[in-house]
Amino acid sequence: MSNNNNNQINVPEARDAMNRFKMECANEVGVNLKQGYNGDLTSRQAGSVGGQMVKKMIESYENSMK
Repeated sequence: MSNNNNNQINVPEARDAMNRFKMECANEVGVNLKQGYNGDLTSRQAGSVGGQMVKKMIESYENSMK
């Protein structure tokens, strides 16, 4: 069995940008993220942050197609 971690960022230089993006999205949905470990979030909070990130990525892609 291979040890495939899908949480890896493919471009290491993008790590800081992704963290800023995550914090921005968390702020927009009212979730208070800390720098570092956030394992104390509820599933609902984590899902709302992830959902907001996906929503903004889709909007960005759609805007780039115009």
